[in-house]
Amino acid sequence: MSEELLEIVNEQGVVTGVAPRSKIHGNPALIHRVAHVLVFNRKGEILLQKRSMNKDVAPGRWDTSVGGHVDPGESPEAAAIREMKEELGVEAALDFLHSYKHSNPYETELVYTFRAVIESGFDFNREEIEEIRFWSLDEITNTAGKQVLSDNFEHEIATYLKK
Repeated sequence: MSEELLEIVNEQGVVTGVAPRSKIHGNPALIHRVAHVLVFNRKGEILLQKRSMNKDVAPGRWDTSVGGHVDPGESPEAAAIREMKEELGVEAALDFLHSYKHSNPYETELVYTFRAVIESGFDFNREEIEEIRFWSLDEITNTAGKQVLSDNFEHEIATYLKK
């Protein structure tokens, strides 16, 4: 299987090049685009996924409902729809919420976040995800900073709560 290629972008999301994932991950100077979906239920709880221990980023941590790379030539919304189907086995209407830059010593992402409301029907990818469940906002904020949530999701929820 050939290595995943990702677009390198500037802070405005303008594509400046393409490189293999292995060159981009591990070099926070190279920004790449990702799409996230916050899946809510009617009670306002957010679905989180517990990442597989096999993942190279945040293994075993609770993370954003859906998240994945934007493929070369793909729009963030198309990536969000594709990732929602791949990770959770569901489709739903999406509303764009916001975008922001997330950087850590490992990588820099330009994140595009969407919102969906889905109650049930999940058939999650058991190779990538150990478990899924809905969390209340109070439960999320009380868990933040305790090495349970991914650093990316902690940035995501802080950005969401500021809006």
